[in-house]
Amino acid sequence: MSTFANKFNIIIRDKGLRSRILFTLGALVFFRLMANIPIPGVDVARLNALFANNQFLGLLNVFSGGGLSNLSIVMLGVGPYITASIVMQLVTMMSPRLKAMYQEEGALGRKKFTQFSRLLSIPLAVIQAFSFLILLQRQGVLASLSPFGFAVNVLIVTAGSVFLMWVGELITEFGIGNGVSLIIFAGIISQLPMIIGQTLVTFDTAQIPLYAGFLAIALAIVYCVVIITEAERPIPVTYAKRVRGAKMYGGISTYIPLRLNQAGVIPIIFALSILLFPQMIFNFLATAKNATLAGIASKIGSFIADQWVYAVCYFILVFIFTYFYTAVTFDPDSISTNLQKNGAFIPGVRPGQSTSSHISRILTRLTLVGALFLGFIAVLPLVMKAFTGITSLAIGGTALLIVVSVVLDLFKKIDSQVSMREY
Repeated sequence: MSTFANKFNIIIRDKGLRSRILFTLGALVFFRLMANIPIPGVDVARLNALFANNQFLGLLNVFSGGGLSNLSIVMLGVGPYITASIVMQLVTMMSPRLKAMYQEEGALGRKKFTQFSRLLSIPLAVIQAFSFLILLQRQGVLASLSPFGFAVNVLIVTAGSVFLMWVGELITEFGIGNGVSLIIFAGIISQLPMIIGQTLVTFDTAQIPLYAGFLAIALAIVYCVVIITEAERPIPVTYAKRVRGAKMYGGISTYIPLRLNQAGVIPIIFALSILLFPQMIFNFLATAKNATLAGIASKIGSFIADQWVYAVCYFILVFIFTYFYTAVTFDPDSISTNLQKNGAFIPGVRPGQSTSSHISRILTRLTLVGALFLGFIAVLPLVMKAFTGITSLAIGGTALLIVVSVVLDLFKKIDSQVSMREY
């Protein structure tokens, strides 16, 4: 308790840390204000009815940071930027030049990579805004607009998404935590008062065992996410003794901490992005004037939206993206090279390629456990929804996973900032 009090005092007294936290809170409050400014021509009654009967839009609303439920000027959220990042990382895996830029050029290479992602997010935002506004207009949620008025709405929504991307990067640079993740987190948390209110209004004493069961599962998910996120596999490392002048250096032992889940919550966000995009396209094509095209799109959309097909695809994508993101962000060859340059080695393993293979083998096994866990937790609420019929369980499970992971990451970054000021 005294340790917590000391850290809290440091946060309050340190001007720089206090400014970072206040900047983060201010940016999130500003985002929530923007999320409540609707675009012109929205029929609120039809919008509420559409959201009440569509699980796909509920998941998309979680992913957009809560701006979609009001058809706000930031209704796309940071989705286009995340999609652009996925595309860039896929291209990086296939292009040796981009891979070298990202991994070998250090901060400058990552800066260029981020700039490419920003530029790519703009046309993606235009495409998503156009498709989604056309879909909502055909559903009667948006009033029929002139071509100029429609173009203005597309421009507003695109600008809102680009602006949120900028706000997220400002939070990352001048605030605390990952800005994009915090924007999604803020959107999820903002829905809690409404969800609690709806639960109290529709409360049925006959469903108390169901509510209790869901609460127990939610607490178990939180506990498991914390355990898996914090779990590490240490790889022992020894530094060889070296004599420089009259002094001897090295001879110490340390370890490389390999996390059980290196990717964090990113695979969940990536998987949702990939799953939601085709559903949006087929929902859009299902309202086309061409009867044949509309029929084919409607059948494909219904197949994708099937509960079990969706759950299987969700699990596979989360599993794949866990391995993919770990491969992009963690390079065993680079670790092996750095160890060799610094006169360090893993006991019982030869330096160079043997060290790289040893680290890769351990990382692959760890990632298998982490990927299976993330996939299981991601689809568990969907399976529960299939048996209970409560739609909010499917949305709440994904949201809970994101919230717990973001909060853990935020606490770690605050703790690291406090530790720097302590020492």
